Amino acid sequence: MTTYPATIADAVDHELVIKKSRFLTHVAPVGSVDEAEAVIARIRKKSWDAAHNCTAMVTGVWGDQARSSDDGEPSGTAGIPMLEVLRRRELTDVVAVVTRYFGGVKLGAGGLVRAYSSATSEALDLARIVRRESLTQVSVEVDHADAGRVDNLLRDWAEHHGATLGTPTYGARAILELWAPAPSIGSLADALAAASAGRVSPTTGATRIVDAPS
Repeated sequence: MTTYPATIADAVDHELVIKKSRFLTHVAPVGSVDEAEAVIARIRKKSWDAAHNCTAMVTGVWGDQARSSDDGEPSGTAGIPMLEVLRRRELTDVVAVVTRYFGGVKLGAGGLVRAYSSATSEALDLARIVRRESLTQVSVEVDHADAGRVDNLLRDWAEHHGATLGTPTYGARAILELWAPAPSIGSLADALAAASAGRVSPTTGATRIVDAPS
């Protein structure tokens, strides 16, 4: 089964103090680069008086889009370490902003890397991780007289196989829909065949990536 990068359920805020410098971390789920940029802009406006607002983001189903910024810290000591934390956690569609209020004590390059990495990592430790999976559209066409019985079968099957029901359509015949993990569709076909003496079978369609139930 294909494994997709996970994301986080909700935004999290966390504070870390190192040698009198305050590192305020905000991590948030986002659906696009534009959403991530909006989060960053909001934090920078709110924390306009901070020494630095360093950022990292990973977006895309496969986590193939990534950006980071040191925002005035020495090159490679903030944004990239933050981004590496997101990568190690195998996350996507997430943005991290670490706001630093300078405490008067310089940390050195190594200290900055550890500080920004720790600030991001500790914030993510507080986040609820959301797995993602691929679901395939399944359509089942039946006579109206059989729709209620087959719908009940689909509901029961979906509950035990990580599937979700879609929206039925009613024309000359009823078309029932659900979204199911591809490896389990064979068992659905078997259940439908057994319940209908082989008269009803599923038809597969598109696939989509969804948040998996926790």
